[in-house]
Amino acid sequence: MKKIILPIASALVLLSCAMAPKETAKTENTTTMNEGTIHTLYDFKAKTIDGVDYDFSKLKGKKVMIVNTASECGYTPQYAALQALYAKYDSTGTFEIIGFPCNQFGGQEPGTSTEIKTFCTKNYGVTFQMMEKIDVKGDNQHPIYKWLTTKSENGVEDSQVKWNFNKYLIDENGKYVRHVPSSEEPNSDDIIKWIEGK
Repeated sequence: MKKIILPIASALVLLSCAMAPKETAKTENTTTMNEGTIHTLYDFKAKTIDGVDYDFSKLKGKKVMIVNTASECGYTPQYAALQALYAKYDSTGTFEIIGFPCNQFGGQEPGTSTEIKTFCTKNYGVTFQMMEKIDVKGDNQHPIYKWLTTKSENGVEDSQVKWNFNKYLIDENGKYVRHVPSSEEPNSDDIIKWIEGK
């Protein structure tokens, strides 16, 4: 009986030793990749309002404004200013607006993707890129908003999305620039100067 147990025990020891380095290497790799890494916009993907995959690396060379939107908010009329801004600078090929509908503030974006798209088009003639509805804070926060609100990921500042129509400015290299509160209009002097590089 001892002769049978001994070879099995030896084999188990050899097997566990052979597996250990692989597990350790995998853990170290994961830690190195995830901790303290400053990202750019180009590291992210999301779904458009039509359910199509959207790779943000396609925006290389453009300044970008990211906005969390809602259809039933006091700030909803900012859609008009956003669209006017987009219409003015889109032809230059140097500026883009990305809208992320969100229902986390007062339940002011309850609609489906189809309803949101229809509302934006019918009432404000929106032609800039709208995305699918997401969470911009909390346990289900979309990765792109984790980057936007976390200094250890964006390299600039921590911020909070406090209400609808917060704006985030990203430079032409995909690097985070700054957070703009809901109360600042999309076409404010500061934002225009930033877009025009003044």
